Amino acid sequence: MDADQTTGMRMWQNALRRSTLTCSLLAICLGAIVTQMAFAAGSLLHKKAPEFVRTDFNHRTVDLNAYRGKVVLLNFWATWCAPCQLEMPRFVAWQSKYGPRGLQIIGISMDDDPAAARSLYEKLKLNYPVAMGDEKLGELYGGVLGLPVTFLIDSHGQVRAEYRGETELNTIERRLKPLLLHPSR
Repeated sequence: MDADQTTGMRMWQNALRRSTLTCSLLAICLGAIVTQMAFAAGSLLHKKAPEFVRTDFNHRTVDLNAYRGKVVLLNFWATWCAPCQLEMPRFVAWQSKYGPRGLQIIGISMDDDPAAARSLYEKLKLNYPVAMGDEKLGELYGGVLGLPVTFLIDSHGQVRAEYRGETELNTIERRLKPLLLHPSR
């Protein structure tokens, strides 16, 4: 092979690498767009929150319909989820601070072991109802695959926001405050 053929071969190989890289990036982007579209299509945003009835760790009934008229922060969590455990003390503070203004936090443990979930509930002194979840309840809420997953539900039962994965808690607080009743003066 002479120098011109070698140079031509290298140029062809480089062009092939670039086009392969471009096609790969395009496929990744297209996959991300399709995934986002599928999530958006299955999203509960601006829809009525799916109803459920569970028994909490204090043997009281947790019926989502019974909280109509209140703003509900529905939080799916598990004991093995570090971000979940970081959120919970803040949720305790919010329940105390905003409960009188109409906020009700509800925790749903997605643990397999109720004893482990109850132990964490007691250790963190959670001041809001916590019940055990399961795959069926998770599916009602769009598939709870990664934790935490939190839904902000307005006083009319409509899902106003969804937070999947670790979320900046100030963002959630900014979204929930305008939905609450104003304090009496």
